[in-house]
Amino acid sequence: MIVKMEKITLLVSAKHRDSALTQLRKAGVLHIHDIKIPVSEDIQSLETGLENVEKSLQIISEETIGKDKLGIDQAESYIEQIIFLNQEREAQYRELDEQQEIEKWFQKRGAISYASLQKLEQAGIFVHLYIADKGALKNLPQDKIIHIAKEDQGTIYFALFTESADDKLDFKEEQVPQIELTEVKSKIAQIEEEIKRIKNTLKELSGVRQCLLAYKDDLGKRLELNRVKYGMGEEGEISYLQGFCPEETVPQLKKLAEKDGWGYVVQEPDDPAEVPTLLRNPKWVRIIEPLFNFMGTLPGYNEPDVSLVFLAFFSIFYAMIVGDAGYGLIFLISTLIFARKKKDAPREFFNLMYLMSGTTIIWGLITGTWFGAERISQLPFLKIFIIDKIYSFNPNPESQLFIMQLTFIIGVVQLSIGHLIKAFRKINSLTAIAEIGWVLVLGAVYFIANNIVLGKEMASATMPLFISGVALILLFANYQKNIIKGILSTLGNLPLDIISSFSDVVSYIRLFAVGLATVIVATSFNQMAIGSGIDSILSGIIAVVILLLGHSINLALCGMSILVHGVRLNMLEFSGHVGVQWTGKVYKPFKE
Repeated sequence: MIVKMEKITLLVSAKHRDSALTQLRKAGVLHIHDIKIPVSEDIQSLETGLENVEKSLQIISEETIGKDKLGIDQAESYIEQIIFLNQEREAQYRELDEQQEIEKWFQKRGAISYASLQKLEQAGIFVHLYIADKGALKNLPQDKIIHIAKEDQGTIYFALFTESADDKLDFKEEQVPQIELTEVKSKIAQIEEEIKRIKNTLKELSGVRQCLLAYKDDLGKRLELNRVKYGMGEEGEISYLQGFCPEETVPQLKKLAEKDGWGYVVQEPDDPAEVPTLLRNPKWVRIIEPLFNFMGTLPGYNEPDVSLVFLAFFSIFYAMIVGDAGYGLIFLISTLIFARKKKDAPREFFNLMYLMSGTTIIWGLITGTWFGAERISQLPFLKIFIIDKIYSFNPNPESQLFIMQLTFIIGVVQLSIGHLIKAFRKINSLTAIAEIGWVLVLGAVYFIANNIVLGKEMASATMPLFISGVALILLFANYQKNIIKGILSTLGNLPLDIISSFSDVVSYIRLFAVGLATVIVATSFNQMAIGSGIDSILSGIIAVVILLLGHSINLALCGMSILVHGVRLNMLEFSGHVGVQWTGKVYKPFKE
């Protein structure tokens, strides 16, 4: 259920603005809607401070070493120290790279001394260093004094000795570093020692992590306060703000306003797009919220809450896509283990996984699918659960046709529920009848899909359902006094909408296709591993490796398929029919 919100406008004197915000924050019920874009030097300073503290937390180790808890008044000095040390470390790494490049130069060409070359030049002997391809050896002049220093993977490094500085060869000449190799090695050692010292210091500073986290939390609260403050409107000596709060908390705000002498206006929200969404469902329905949070989706304030329908059908989709009781058992055991290790974590995710694992195990039981192995399904205590019509290893083609038909039924039921929800929301309007018309059209679409996709005979009820459904849609979708005008305004998009509905129903066949693929992949890996038997220890080890690797890949593919197909059917096909665009923004009250 989406909680009903009220739009609140609060008016306070400018000189009491800060104290009013403090009291409002303590109440913690009003979701602030800025009157103007909040801009100030305070906000910029706090944002910079937050960036620095977050950067510092990334720099230091997550393992707390050393210091006890410290007051946040010391945080800024630690942040400056951490950032400075990190900059020093980066500078040292850059210098190290430069020195190591010079060292590589010497490694390729030998320990050439720049000072010695200078002395040779003073004595009238000039040395020119070159680099060229190995093929250039045959083109080197024979009348010159040339020394080949090194050959490395088709590249040669050589030197030309002449009595003139202008006597050169037509090859790429290299400059000798103006430093000795011993100096380079010494610098590298010094830099590495300095880097080590900085790393140790930063490791010691991991002891201030809790202090920085507390400081970050403090900065965040101060930033939020300043954004609210500078986002308020002003009229002379009066400052005002607007926001939204749940209907049941309005008396609390009124009482606070009257106590502190604030003016207030309570009204119905005039723009639903501005209103935040607060979902309030029973615990057993809230288990779907981790998936909503993962997807970053939330119904808009003026949209229906489809959490229950989403949960029910997603459970079915999950079971049919994974399709294997063995995999469901793995999910269940993994969830139990993880839940025991993470006792402080929110329980909704674990409860969701318990439900998904349970439905998968049930579907695997009745389809006889256990790690894609037919032999396991034929065990006496498992065989009794199998329903022959949907048995995964049933050789009769009618079995697959039945499952396809079942996916169409699931699709029509879910999409029809969507239209019934829309009808209920329009209960005081004749346009609700058009949604009943769409339910009838979906019934006809089901029979048409059976005929076109599955080759079944068209049911006699198809045309009556279709004609009556279309008639209701034409008459009531855009109902108005001028009936003809209403019909014409609906008629333009109706053919495409009907085709889209047909496409949506048929798209549920993906549940069959993906579930079948899971079984086929599992069966194929089983055949690869043990199809020809196990006659030695080596073949047994190979079989185990293939089974573990193969089923792990299949499990990963199942996870991807759930997101790609299972979520899609709810987020696109179903949501399109129920009118949910997932445009909601989270209700975040201004609070301490």
